[in-house]
Amino acid sequence: MRLVSGADELLEGLVAGDANLRAEWEANHKLKQDPRVTRIGRWLRRSSVDELPQIINILKGEMSFVGPRPIVQDEVKFYQGGLELYKKVRPGLSCLWQVSGRSDTSYAYRVSLDEYYIRHWTIWLDISILLKTLWVVARRTGGY
Repeated sequence: MRLVSGADELLEGLVAGDANLRAEWEANHKLKQDPRVTRIGRWLRRSSVDELPQIINILKGEMSFVGPRPIVQDEVKFYQGGLELYKKVRPGLSCLWQVSGRSDTSYAYRVSLDEYYIRHWTIWLDISILLKTLWVVARRTGGY
């Protein structure tokens, strides 16, 4: 995904000056109308083309097709006691969260879906998620 120059500073300034944006960032760790993302970046996100390089990680055995989405250090705080559970599985290209609302949900809901997936995993759940992923990507819902 392409970000504008000085993206981190821009984000800090935006959330510092707007309580609504700060609340959206703190709840979802994303902004629906993120000014840091270029037009190309918005298209990449909406079309999910930005996910394709992760296939290399799958081939290297670092990821799987289905599993909780990878997180960055800033997101660890959302997992609280569930972090150890999260660490027990490989991150995935697609997950229950991506077929259950994607970025239109709260981060707390994402965490609860990750925990549900890990605790209730079956091959049929993975197959269901993969099939639903095709539908969600085709509809371009929730990706921003």
